[in-house]
Amino acid sequence: MTGFKTSVKVSESARRAGTLVAGSRVVPEETPIAFTYGGSTHAVMMATPGDFEDFAVGFSLTEGIITDPDQIETVDVVTEDRGIDLQVTLKDEENEMLRQRRRHMAGPVGCGLCGIESIEQAVRHTPDVSGATLRLSQADVVKAVALLNGQQPLHFETRAVHGAAFYVPGKGLIAVREDVGRHNALDKLVGAAARAGFKGAEGAVVVTSRVSVEMVQKTAIIGSPVIIAISAPTALAIRTAEEAGMTLIALVRGDEFEIFTHAARIHSGAVADVA
Repeated sequence: MTGFKTSVKVSESARRAGTLVAGSRVVPEETPIAFTYGGSTHAVMMATPGDFEDFAVGFSLTEGIITDPDQIETVDVVTEDRGIDLQVTLKDEENEMLRQRRRHMAGPVGCGLCGIESIEQAVRHTPDVSGATLRLSQADVVKAVALLNGQQPLHFETRAVHGAAFYVPGKGLIAVREDVGRHNALDKLVGAAARAGFKGAEGAVVVTSRVSVEMVQKTAIIGSPVIIAISAPTALAIRTAEEAGMTLIALVRGDEFEIFTHAARIHSGAVADVA
């Protein structure tokens, strides 16, 4: 496998006005990406081949392998015949901790819990973010989604990937990442923000997908008290957000949206203009 293309043009036949015509379409790439720690594969995800260091850092953080990006010494991107191996070298203490609790999993696109070995692992503890002081205006919520809609080049090209972003009031989106898997997009975002020194408690996570329980868990792990989604949440995601003190906003359509948990964090004041 050579190069890291995130999309490719393919031939197709399309039905137009009752007739099949030859044409082409740009579609996203999807590649097995392995996370290797200390020479052992920890996970393999199907993902868009890009933003590798962000992905490695974000996955390591949201999986609880590390608590700070500085605990990673190096990330080597190794191209294999049919995929990519992200070889992560941890500092000695974190490497030993991982060896003591190592597990293996394999996750296809959109399924971040596949391969977990017990019910207890699937319903892992979600950090409490109720103490975060962040508040957003209703206009902030609308603005956050509108900005994300305008900053997804791969989605505009393919109409087939998810987006995830961090929104900070008065600053707009400080980071945006895309991937064929919604969990992957969020992990890449977490890594990008952590590497830039951004603190989750300062802003909201914005996603183009539905809100599953794991999206809530990943958001809480980085300390963000608000998740904003274009699509709907699951019942477990709502219960988990409620217990974690997180504001869950979903089904954002234009200037309309629904708040499912901790609505007091959202006020009616105006938002500062952001580019």
